Amino acid sequence: MSFWEYLANRHQQLLTDAYQHASAVFQCMIVATLLGVLIGVATYRSDLAGNLATTSTSTILTIPSLAMIGLLIPIVGLGVAPTVIALTLYGLLPIVRNSIVGLRGVDPSLVDAARGIGMSRPAQLLRVELPLAWPPILTGIRVSTQMLMGIAAIAAYASGPGLGNVIFRGLASLGSANALNQVLAGTLGIIVLALLFDAAYVLLGRLTIPRGIRV
Repeated sequence: MSFWEYLANRHQQLLTDAYQHASAVFQCMIVATLLGVLIGVATYRSDLAGNLATTSTSTILTIPSLAMIGLLIPIVGLGVAPTVIALTLYGLLPIVRNSIVGLRGVDPSLVDAARGIGMSRPAQLLRVELPLAWPPILTGIRVSTQMLMGIAAIAAYASGPGLGNVIFRGLASLGSANALNQVLAGTLGIIVLALLFDAAYVLLGRLTIPRGIRV
């Protein structure tokens, strides 16, 4: 069976796996973004706290994904739980680092001006600092998403959802008729999803970042 025949015969299952893969990454990115930005907000004013946050999230990223999921299985079991926890943890570093860099890069005179017109500290953060720090934060989100697209394939080891199941089935049956087709279909599916997500982030940036800041 050729690759195109394989796609034609299995397109429904492949679309289901692709949807589950994209959904898992998207939901984990939402959680990672919220946590990453909160950590950035909490630590950017202190060099020590900022360095500690960056170092901690960097350390998480050095743990092999297969080992991370394997360590989580005895604690939370198989399926979605270890996938969500692992992907969320792996997605933190670029977001935390870029949040800290973006917030520290805000012109202090703008913050002083906001304070001078009577803005409270939360209002300064929400209406001045975070909007100006949004471009680097969005860049961090894009980087995290691209990483998680690939890492999510390892979730199949823990019976997690996504295209990793197609790849693992192919690898487990190397030598059979459709083994290479399965690996290729899963791999290309992940690449296509990564490109679609990145295009969506480019569009989001154009909609949410004022032109003056983009320039």
